[in-house]
Amino acid sequence: MPRDASDTRLRLIAAAQALFAQRGVHQATTREILAAAGQRNVSALTYHFGSREQLLLAILERHNVGLELGRVARMVEPADAMPTRDLVCALVVPFASCLDTADGRDYLRIVAQLTDLFPLWRTPPVSAPHLNRVLEILEGRAGGLAAVRRQRVVAMMMLMTTACAERARAVDEGAVVELDPDVFVSGLADMIVALLEAPVGPLVAHDAAGGLAP
Repeated sequence: MPRDASDTRLRLIAAAQALFAQRGVHQATTREILAAAGQRNVSALTYHFGSREQLLLAILERHNVGLELGRVARMVEPADAMPTRDLVCALVVPFASCLDTADGRDYLRIVAQLTDLFPLWRTPPVSAPHLNRVLEILEGRAGGLAAVRRQRVVAMMMLMTTACAERARAVDEGAVVELDPDVFVSGLADMIVALLEAPVGPLVAHDAAGGLAP
């Protein structure tokens, strides 16, 4: 790819990442992305990525490389024998490290908007074999029937991504964050372990009107 084309591609990625994080993945317009990237050619995004969806995947892939290295660095073989909290930390620690930079915080705020993809983690749009392996092990350890275990893994992903995205937003806006980084990460890991290992309680009847039956 010619140098100027490569530069244009990087500018589009940077512009889209900032807008997706701050305005929203579905709210930021293609026109806004092109303007922020300094592109007057209305077909530049399509030329370099094919679609907005492919541009989003390029942003995710850009960060995923480092996250996968961070995950594998915290895994000890055989990974199936690792304590649950250590496995959780193999996910939480690299992910939360994105809070250290503005670039990383944009990524966290984007991922938290993609909850519709979480149930599809076995076939993610971006290849993440180490993430998948940890999730498979944790799913096997979660309580309940198979469907409940799947539900808990998705809930775990929502908790991790939402907590980190909210902290990213607070940092970006200059708000006071109550917990220091180490306490935040440790507490998040503890909550995820508790979510996965919580005992399955008795069923709660749900009435037809949407309320809880006595």
